[in-house]
Amino acid sequence: MSNASSDSEKASSSSTKEETAKPSQSQIEPIRLPTIEEMRGQDIWNNCAVRSVVSGIMGGGLGIFMGLFLGALDNPIMQEEMTGKQQFIYTAKQMGRRSINSAKAFAVMGLVFSAAECVIEKARAKHDTTNTVVAGCVTGGAISARGGPKAACAGCAGFAAFSVLIEKVLERYE
Repeated sequence: MSNASSDSEKASSSSTKEETAKPSQSQIEPIRLPTIEEMRGQDIWNNCAVRSVVSGIMGGGLGIFMGLFLGALDNPIMQEEMTGKQQFIYTAKQMGRRSINSAKAFAVMGLVFSAAECVIEKARAKHDTTNTVVAGCVTGGAISARGGPKAACAGCAGFAAFSVLIEKVLERYE
């Protein structure tokens, strides 16, 4: 009789374990609708002008940090003849110049790329790699247009390839 009761205890304990495991595995989360504030935020962010300006500002911020870093690496030509104070002043000025120039370049790059990608995405009503290729081409061509048609074509091809490369790398981490 003890064997029969132990068998029934095992069966009831294993069925209890299965029952407790089943609800957690097959439990379906209810659908949560977005709030009014979330929908307004999405509407604002889906505006190409807002997205472009924010990208330009963020690009400018990145440019400032890149300029500060690269400006700090510049060595003066007459380093041996300069005092420590003169070297410090020279490096600070270089960091300032580099950060301003880099901020302008990255801000324009972010603004143009984001605007082009957003407009293309809205026109095509798709989010795919083609948008990135065309936006990269527009950005590269616009940035290097001062150098003439050959430079614009090279900038277009180079920036488009770089944009696709970055997008593919970022897709791996999603």
